[in-house]
Amino acid sequence: MNRTLPLLTFLSALAFALAPFLAENFAGFRPDQFPVPQDNPPVQPAGWAFAIWGLIYIWLILGTAYGAFRRAGHPDWARLWPWLLASLLPGVFWLELAQASFLWATALIWWMAVTAIAALFNAADRNRWMQRWPVSIYAGWLTAAASVSVGLALGGYGVLGPQTSAVVALLLILAIALPVQWSRPDAPGYGAAVTWALAGVAAANAGDGSLGLAVAAGVAALTVAGVALFKSAQTAHRPLP
Repeated sequence: MNRTLPLLTFLSALAFALAPFLAENFAGFRPDQFPVPQDNPPVQPAGWAFAIWGLIYIWLILGTAYGAFRRAGHPDWARLWPWLLASLLPGVFWLELAQASFLWATALIWWMAVTAIAALFNAADRNRWMQRWPVSIYAGWLTAAASVSVGLALGGYGVLGPQTSAVVALLLILAIALPVQWSRPDAPGYGAAVTWALAGVAAANAGDGSLGLAVAAGVAALTVAGVALFKSAQTAHRPLP
């Protein structure tokens, strides 16, 4: 049994979780990283929304540890490993890259999001608490984060105004999240993470007085949550492995 990929994925999850402690006080992209400075852009979720990373880090470590040391050669995990490793390993360097180049960081977060979604579609039915749940939450948050980066690019490079850029990002989140959640009804964690991010955008704009955008983000959050609950209810009769 090949244990190399499982072990590398577990080590990457550990390094991924430790990376924020090594980055020099990264608190988001600096306004001066853009030709049009982005000071408190409306596409950005409220600060509290980023607390989800604590859950993501811990659950990914626990899940990959379980898979690497208890299910390394099991066929139910075999298809997951290469996709999750492809997302986590370069993600170790994302914070450092984000401080140097917004565009390269955006390219990398899209790579991480796409490979994380691929990992979700290759997660098996068994051991869902240690495999599908951590991967689904990770993929859901990255879906929102990658889309937000597009909104930041549109506003930061003067393509669109701040509000319009935020609307485009919200539509992009929905365009990705709804088909993924519909196709993977047994992974409500994906929709939960996207909903959390959208709620953060709604809260940030409500606090800044941008009520129209706050309502739009709130409606988007309710839409994703509704689809996740509806599809999850359809599979609720299936017993946990």
